[in-house]
Amino acid sequence: MSDSETTTTTVPGAAGAGAVSAADRQRAKNSERGPVLPSAVPWRAVMVFLVIALGGAWLVELPVWLSGEGLASPWFGPLTLAMMFTPTIAALVVAFWVQRAPSVPRWLGLWPLRPAGRTWLFVALGAVGFTVIPFAALLLGDAMGLIRLDLSGVSGVAAALAASGGQGADAATVVTITLLMLPIVTLVNCGATFGEELGWRGWLLPALRPLGTWAALVASGVVWGVWHAPVVLLGYNYGRTDVLGVLCMVVFCVLVGTVIGWLRLRSASVWPAVIAHAALNTAGSQFLIFVDASDLPADPWGSMLGWPGWILYAAIIVLLAVTGQFRKQPQPGLTLAESRA
Repeated sequence: MSDSETTTTTVPGAAGAGAVSAADRQRAKNSERGPVLPSAVPWRAVMVFLVIALGGAWLVELPVWLSGEGLASPWFGPLTLAMMFTPTIAALVVAFWVQRAPSVPRWLGLWPLRPAGRTWLFVALGAVGFTVIPFAALLLGDAMGLIRLDLSGVSGVAAALAASGGQGADAATVVTITLLMLPIVTLVNCGATFGEELGWRGWLLPALRPLGTWAALVASGVVWGVWHAPVVLLGYNYGRTDVLGVLCMVVFCVLVGTVIGWLRLRSASVWPAVIAHAALNTAGSQFLIFVDASDLPADPWGSMLGWPGWILYAAIIVLLAVTGQFRKQPQPGLTLAESRA
């Protein structure tokens, strides 16, 4: 990826002087408010964060477990949505009362949004990329023989409509509307994914960054995967109620979390991560619209949760690594060139 951010410091004349002045002001703010990436891991704060985020997830899902109904419980949907805000609660507790930063919005990647072009670029990249990948994983899964698709007849949707008494509805129209609604649904889902990302990539990833970029990305991904245990052990995502299901979720979250974490570090903003996560949840939940009716219920191993998704995300990580993208981590409010000056 070309570094278009550097243009703000190379414009001659008055405009260039203004850009340099803005950069100097931002450097002064950064110096005054301290580094966003700490020099050492605040382990006490990390432990408190983990207790609240992980323990809170189990506490929120406890009524579902006590009901004995599992995924069929009417409480599963609303409580799982509530569970997504336990990382934010953990982040706010540690940021305000355990390891208070001079500027909490800055630490969490909420602000500043300058340079706006970079922020919007990575927001768009997260939105488009994480919408396309789940569907690309389906095509790869079909090519690998792990899942059977029906792209022309969309027989899976037709079967679902027939089962629900909607025989008069046109399956192709339903699919078209579903695809057109993806951007809107993604925006709606940002509310829930904000609850997660403010914790995982907003607070935890920068807190672990002194371990090194790769260690921080992997460790935060492992935590993210383990956090899903209360719902995965009910059979959600992988259809398993054992440790293997949790381990599969950890692998998935490490791979996806590495790419989302790159968006966070590369943009110095949490907003691209929020959008990417929302796009992933939106597109990932719609993968059944292209599955052949004869292959329902679909095996998750043919989707982004399984081998196709793992392969695609691993390939993206390799591409980012060999192009040196993980080394590009600008300071808040500054372009890469300004950060190096």
